[in-house]
Amino acid sequence: MDGTALSVNADATPNSLESYWMPFTWNRQFKKDPMLVTSAKDMHYTSVDGRQILDGTAGLWCCNAGHGREKIVEAVQQTVAHLDYAPSFQVSHPLPFELASRIRAMLPGDYEHVFFCNSGSEAVDSALKIALAYHRVRGDAARTRLIGRERGYHGTGFGGISVGGIVKNRMFFGPLMNGVDHLPHTHNLEHNAFSRGQPAWGAHLADELERMVQLHDASTIAAVIVEPVAGSTGVLIPPQDYLKRLREICDRHGILLIFDEVITGFGRLGKPFATEYFGVQPDIITCAKGLTNGVIPMGGVICRKGIYDAFMDWADESGNTIELFHGYTYSGHPVAAAAGLATLDVYNEEGLFDRAADLAPYWEEAVHSLKDTRHVIDLRNLGLIAGIELEARPGAPGARGYEAFKRCFDKGLLIRVTGDIIALSPPLIVDKPQIDQMYTILHEVLETLD
Repeated sequence: MDGTALSVNADATPNSLESYWMPFTWNRQFKKDPMLVTSAKDMHYTSVDGRQILDGTAGLWCCNAGHGREKIVEAVQQTVAHLDYAPSFQVSHPLPFELASRIRAMLPGDYEHVFFCNSGSEAVDSALKIALAYHRVRGDAARTRLIGRERGYHGTGFGGISVGGIVKNRMFFGPLMNGVDHLPHTHNLEHNAFSRGQPAWGAHLADELERMVQLHDASTIAAVIVEPVAGSTGVLIPPQDYLKRLREICDRHGILLIFDEVITGFGRLGKPFATEYFGVQPDIITCAKGLTNGVIPMGGVICRKGIYDAFMDWADESGNTIELFHGYTYSGHPVAAAAGLATLDVYNEEGLFDRAADLAPYWEEAVHSLKDTRHVIDLRNLGLIAGIELEARPGAPGARGYEAFKRCFDKGLLIRVTGDIIALSPPLIVDKPQIDQMYTILHEVLETLD
């Protein structure tokens, strides 16, 4: 093993691959033929055998500013040397307050408060708890039901998999939370295949929320949570006016609307958040990933003013009442907050959100250049996101997608696969020649697959 750049208290050659139980991985497959990287810079990883691997996925949708960015690295190094940790219960430090203010300034409307946690999964569970508690402190405690969506991904906490709708993420873990229902997903190849941007068909599926109101009664429903663009399930683009109709129905019945923007937050669609891109304002937004460019784990829950105010109005004005009985040891961690502040500086100084918007039309053309490629049954795109759906092999769902993943890595491209759907979401620093390279490799690989 080459050992490039792995010199921090670690031998680059692990004595065994067996001890590490890898997440969301076919461990047997990986350990027979491991794919290991040892360093990363800008748009590339370096593999353990010294090859350059073009990052087509921003790590896992998170390294929006690319890898090894000096400003972020320096912020982390300086902060960990100066303030390695500070508690967040009844004591704090300046960095999360500054970061919350910076995030608030990025959003339209009355988003005025940010609750920090450590991941997208924690952000979702926190948002669900805030929504339930919000109704309770307002004297509306009967609102306990949560509505998610089929094929939705909201992390891996029990709250997230309960409102989520990916079968394998749910089926092994018992009955999950009570009082959860699911909207239908919007993916329909008959009506939407090869759409460019938002499909014209499917807004009416939001009206299923009205049916749930009739079934359960609005007085029992606390919140609806959806991803504006469903990412991990295979890139499902919302139909035109779908999100607007969800907002209208929630308003009509006093239901909170939560946007899970763990993927769409921080420039993926060419705007700071999807709420601005779609012109629809939810009550609560979850974020993570691009918040710190993936450098240090951090997540956040962004709330409109009325949510926070309800807790302040409920609590004892003397200041002796804890308004929200929820939190984490690492909420607002100083090193994570420093990484977040430096990341926002990089986004702003380099105009990366505008860059993503400018590149989106070129990206769309590159995506749809694969239309007649072997095995491709659908192509989907929005901003700098792409979904490439492959026809499954009979009796072997996911096998063709996994083989594409392996062959692309061998050819110097990192992609993401969910079953037989390829997802692409490159760092926002990607350039046109690199986009061309991605789709050239993909075309070559798909044409050679059985």
